[in-house]
Amino acid sequence: MQLITGLSPVPETCRGGVVAIGNFDGVHRGHQTLLTCAAEEGARLGLPWGVVSFEPHPRSFFRPDEPVFRLTPGPLKARLVAALGAAFLAVLDFDRALSELSPEDFVRLHLVERLAVRHVVMGYDFHFGKGRKGSPATMSELGARYGFGVTIVEQVTDEGDQHSPFSSSNIRQALRHGHVTAAAHDLGYHWTVLGEVVKGDQRGRTIGFPTLNIVLEKGADPYRGIYAVRVRDAMKQGAEVWKGAGYFGDRPTFDTGRTFLEVYLIGFEGDLYGRQLFVEFVDLIRGDKRFASIDELVTQMKADCEAAVARLAAPDETVTAFPLGRLQAEGKI
Repeated sequence: MQLITGLSPVPETCRGGVVAIGNFDGVHRGHQTLLTCAAEEGARLGLPWGVVSFEPHPRSFFRPDEPVFRLTPGPLKARLVAALGAAFLAVLDFDRALSELSPEDFVRLHLVERLAVRHVVMGYDFHFGKGRKGSPATMSELGARYGFGVTIVEQVTDEGDQHSPFSSSNIRQALRHGHVTAAAHDLGYHWTVLGEVVKGDQRGRTIGFPTLNIVLEKGADPYRGIYAVRVRDAMKQGAEVWKGAGYFGDRPTFDTGRTFLEVYLIGFEGDLYGRQLFVEFVDLIRGDKRFASIDELVTQMKADCEAAVARLAAPDETVTAFPLGRLQAEGKI
C-alpha cells in the first residue's frame, strides 16, 4: 500500500481512483462496510481504491487539552487499511489551514486537483469543511459539479438490529469498562496496541515476572486490570504468537503515580527491547487492585497467568467470522 502524507506528491498510480473518506478510528465493522463499498466500486470501474483520512484526530486539534482515546493511532490504522486491500492511504494534516477550508475548497483542492478522484464513498454522518458545514448532500452536489460519483453508506448495524450502530465512541466506552469481547464484536477483531518495547524500571524481574513495557499514545484509557493477550512481532508477517498476561494500570501496590502497559510473556525468555509489537487484548481477567504484600501480589500473578493460558486455549469465535479477525488470527496484519 502507498502511504501519502501531508501535501507530498501523489503518485500517478494513486490518482483517478475511488476513495473512502473519514477518520476511521478503530476501522470497526461499520468502517469496514464502507471500505468494502469502495473496493467494490473500484472493481466495477476498474480503478484503484484508497482511503483519505486525517492526522491528528480533529478533536485533538480543536481541544488539545482533552486527549482522545484513539482506538487505532495512525500506524495501526494504516496496517488495518492495507490488510483490507487499499492501494493507498492519503493522510491529510488536520491543521488550522485545513480546518478553515470551505467544503467546496476542500473538495476542489484535495479530492479533485490533488487526487483526481472518480468516485467518493463516505458515511451518512461524515461532515467536512469549515464548521463541519459539508454534509453527504454537499458531497453529492459537488460530485455532480466536478464530475465524480458519490456513494453514501447508511448506518451499519448487526443484521436485524436497528438501534445499535457500530460506533468508535461505543467501542471506547466498552474498553473503558473492561468489556473486551463486546469491543471485539463491534471491531471485528481483537482491540490491539501497536508499540515499541522500551526499558522500564525492571521491577518485575525482582519478583520473577519480567515484563515488556510499551508506551501508549496520550489519551489511551482502557479499563485498568489484567488481560489475556496475544503478542506478535509487528515487523514479521506470520510471526510466532506469544501468549501473555497484559497489565494496564498505575501499579497501586508500588504507589508509582504513573500509567503503564506491561506484558508478561508466558514461557518466553529473550530480549525484545526496541521491537515493534502487536498486543491483542482477548479478554479481561480481573480488575486492578492494591495488595497488602509483594508475596500476595506474586501469588495472584501466578493465578492470573494460569487464567490467561486457559482463556487463550479456548476457541476464539468472537472475531474469526469477520475479515480483519481472520487476518489477525492468521498473523497477516
